[in-house]
Amino acid sequence: MAVDVCVAPNQSLSPPADSVLWHQDFLLGAATAAYQIEGAAAEDGRLASIWDTFSATPGKTLAGDTGAIACDHYHRWEEDVALLASLKVDAYRLSIAWSRVMTADGQPNPLGIAFYRKLLQALRAHGMKTFVTLYHWDLPQHLEDQGGWVNRETAYRFAEYADLMSRELAGLVDAWATLNEPWCSAYLGYGNGHHAPGKAQLGLATQAMHHLLLGHGMAVARLRANDPAAQVGIVANVGHATTTGATVADQRAAFLFEIQNNQWVLDPLLKKTYPAALWELWPGTEPVIHDGDMALIGTPLDYLGINYYFRSNVISDGQHGYTEVALEGVERTQMGWEVYPDGLRHLLVGFRRDYPNLPPIYITENGMASDDHVVDGMVEDSQRISFFNRHLAAVDQAVKAGVDVRGYFIWSLLDNFEWAFGYERRFGIVHVDYATQRRTLKRSAHLVRQFLTERRSKSLSQA
Repeated sequence: MAVDVCVAPNQSLSPPADSVLWHQDFLLGAATAAYQIEGAAAEDGRLASIWDTFSATPGKTLAGDTGAIACDHYHRWEEDVALLASLKVDAYRLSIAWSRVMTADGQPNPLGIAFYRKLLQALRAHGMKTFVTLYHWDLPQHLEDQGGWVNRETAYRFAEYADLMSRELAGLVDAWATLNEPWCSAYLGYGNGHHAPGKAQLGLATQAMHHLLLGHGMAVARLRANDPAAQVGIVANVGHATTTGATVADQRAAFLFEIQNNQWVLDPLLKKTYPAALWELWPGTEPVIHDGDMALIGTPLDYLGINYYFRSNVISDGQHGYTEVALEGVERTQMGWEVYPDGLRHLLVGFRRDYPNLPPIYITENGMASDDHVVDGMVEDSQRISFFNRHLAAVDQAVKAGVDVRGYFIWSLLDNFEWAFGYERRFGIVHVDYATQRRTLKRSAHLVRQFLTERRSKSLSQA
């Protein structure tokens, strides 16, 4: 386990007395994803995923890093559960590796399923709520070989996967999420090639998105039938855009940025239609839609997961779209992303206004990367602590404006494999020495524990 350190008295997680953060029923948790932490890439029957293939391809990831070992969570999960329990978090969000639990012919892999069953049982034994994501970008490679998400059949295979997992793990999951960030899977995976499987054609991206959302819609019915006590939702990444331009076209550019980042996913889910302005931005890329697809995609949700990280500044590209222009003199993270908490408040309030059927919301990811080092057994991450305080304040402001936000998950529990950026970018509140796999709590983790201990103490004293 990590070495304890003293917490500086001049920095804390300190929401005001009237903040929703003090409510016991507001979940404060931590999140991870399978490929980013598990390792054991070829053990116990696990098949290759698109990220195994992509990261092993020269030039695709920083320093040629892969998730073959990552944080070795597959072997160290008991240590990591104990670490979570020591932080006193209310909930843990994890994902299941599809390629670990099913064979190429669609049969269950008992060893892979047993891993997740033991993990969930241990989390429950420690009193934590379990939020399980079925798909966090790691499509089995054999399905990509058949066309991946561009192939409509993959949506049906996903529904079968959801059916299997919800039968095998029924009663151990508090909340299922079908997909994590379908925007990233579709656009980064098939539109610009930055992520696996590395294809770059907008027409492929829009068709992939449609099949991702179709798979989601079909999976919802399976999850509810097999595990009726669990909530069922989906996780979307969202982005806020502003413009420093002075023209109507520049304002339109900011609107179009949010159309393709947000409404491309949220409109089908909550309005059963794609936004018409998307085809203004990407003419001629409309997907093939079958009768009944949009009704399936728009199946009502128990909750919506929202992932937020930064804002973008855009101006008109002089044609029918936008181009990003970096702002000078703003705070940025190790990723180069601007720290802009008010964007989260702005988006949440806007979603409540624009979607009358907006379900309850959980902030399923929010966090930042910094270049963290262990010095004398301690990790000082002051920028991260400030980041959390300001974004939690933004969530509280949204709640006070009437948005039904029920929880917040820190991204991430552990430093991990940050996709195309490999192991250089550290998002964790727990530092991982990848050579030794030693976990060391950063100051931010200590402050999370301190706050939750104080919250529980106040609750007990008021009981």
